[in-house]
Amino acid sequence: QVQLVESGGGLVQAGGSLRLSCAASGRTFSGYVVGWFRQPPGKEREFVAAINWSAYSRYYGDPVKGRFTIYRDTTKNTVYLQMNSLTPEDTAVYYCAAGRVSNPKVTTAYDSWGQGTQVTVSS
Repeated sequence: QVQLVESGGGLVQAGGSLRLSCAASGRTFSGYVVGWFRQPPGKEREFVAAINWSAYSRYYGDPVKGRFTIYRDTTKNTVYLQMNSLTPEDTAVYYCAAGRVSNPKVTTAYDSWGQGTQVTVSS
């Protein structure tokens, strides 16, 4: 497992942008897939985006395609989620996850999770 530290959530108006960060503590992300998931109030956790750290392949959930971008900074050992054109439907607690996974879109494939960061989009 790897310890994950998230940051970057907050309150933003519809149409605005936020960037979330997920940093690894104590080791690098090499060999891992790093994913972002979100859990809206009263709903199940859902896949947002993922990146294979080594291969740099990226995956997105349908609701965020074209609006969100996941990328990594190898010098900072950090994965970012750039969120643009936010809508109230994006309001959720966002979680970073990491693991040696074969299906990046499956929640149970990951064995390391961050504490979550709240994103609230006002209309």
